[in-house]
Amino acid sequence: MCDARVVLVIWALAALGYTYLGYPALIALCARVAPGRRSMSTAMSMSGGGVDPDRAGPAPFISVLLAVFDGAAALPRKLDSLLAQDHPAVRIEILVYCDGCGDDSEAVARAAAARPEAGDRIRVFADPVRRGKAVAINRLAAEARGELFLLNDVRQPLSPNAAGALAAALADARVGCATGRLVLGGSAGSGAYWRYEDWIRRQESRFRGVVGMTGAIAMMRRADFVPLPEDLILDDVWIPMRLCLAGKPVALVSEAVAHDAAFDDRREFGRKVRTLAGNYQLFALLPALLVPVRNPIWLETFSHKVLRLWAPWLLAALFVASSSAAWSLRGTCAAAMQALVAAQLAFYLAAALGGRAGRIAGLARTFVVLNAAAVAGLWRYLSGRQRVTW
Repeated sequence: MCDARVVLVIWALAALGYTYLGYPALIALCARVAPGRRSMSTAMSMSGGGVDPDRAGPAPFISVLLAVFDGAAALPRKLDSLLAQDHPAVRIEILVYCDGCGDDSEAVARAAAARPEAGDRIRVFADPVRRGKAVAINRLAAEARGELFLLNDVRQPLSPNAAGALAAALADARVGCATGRLVLGGSAGSGAYWRYEDWIRRQESRFRGVVGMTGAIAMMRRADFVPLPEDLILDDVWIPMRLCLAGKPVALVSEAVAHDAAFDDRREFGRKVRTLAGNYQLFALLPALLVPVRNPIWLETFSHKVLRLWAPWLLAALFVASSSAAWSLRGTCAAAMQALVAAQLAFYLAAALGGRAGRIAGLARTFVVLNAAAVAGLWRYLSGRQRVTW
């Protein structure tokens, strides 16, 4: 009879292998063999990267919803990028909400609104009490005049074609939400991780739809907006997945780009703890996402989101089971377990050394940091310690 610890090792290895290698290969194959819709990149290139000039009627009116907390340093560049959009200026407005800011964000926003080139396109709202992004988006949505909402963050400037390209994608009535690409600069390990993540999202979009959207650059129809729960942690997953459950998937528009710098591991850990705590909340708020017959992209949701939450526990089970088996079994099986333990120890040593030991070690460190964040995120969610404010 096979030792139970060996069975656990094999199962953990298989699950981890599928999560990080098997699923990306599977979704890429699905995207190639059975694409669900014409590539958005192709559609954009055929229309010149923006709204189709031959389409009847005026360009859609877009309301940019920009929630800001202590973003004075980033606001000028961000607002410049929004004012420079190639979408018709008379068909776009920029709504800025300063959420209990302790810096000069409100003054910076109002100064930008007073600039001649801004016209009357920028409107500024402020609350002295910090209430969180969900409250900010709800307030801005209530004030907005547009038929489309451009959702974004203050830190990432947008490419000039972003608004038009996302609006063009939403001309397809089957699409519930259009999201762009976040391009990270710098050499931090989180940048390499994000390029891997971005590649997976592009394959998902070509197949049936992206699991979530990029909060820094996304667009939805006003008609599809419902007020966000005020205690919501992840608006950028709750909004698109609610639409997905209604049969309106998320499309990724490669030409629409937001730019940012990759965080170092310490800062990335804090960001991921919040994100992963939000994933636990998401499944509590939308349990239908876990039901295959209810969720049109259940395979993608389970493989991309759920298994990532299981990964740290699979890693722990792998180490404990292989270590126990390595010193109590005999023969070839024991040798295999000992080699596996040695490989794990080498990996975690490399992670401890990080970038000082080279690029591969830096990537190992990022991997460990992200999985540690999943454990911390679960604790934050269960203990109720994850703040809504960001």
